Amino acid sequence: MQTIVGWHVDIEFTEEDGKTRAACMVRLPDGTEMRAHGNAKRHPNDMEQQRVGEEIAAARCLNELSRNLMKKAGGEIEEVTHVPAHLAM
Repeated sequence: MQTIVGWHVDIEFTEEDGKTRAACMVRLPDGTEMRAHGNAKRHPNDMEQQRVGEEIAAARCLNELSRNLMKKAGGEIEEVTHVPAHLAM
């Protein structure tokens, strides 16, 4: 099997007062940049674990990015087929 293309997703985090925000971006081969965001909030009774907040915020960010990619792909399918695309997640 040969890899013909690779994508890189960049994720940046900001943290303040027990809240973590992730911003992710992917640049597609057609030049499109897609961005998404995800948040996590630490419960006041939980001990501070920066990594856990980042993981949750990143997962939510990537989930949004995934949905956006599915919408883009569905739109491209519909442009060619002129039939509504039904893509399952």
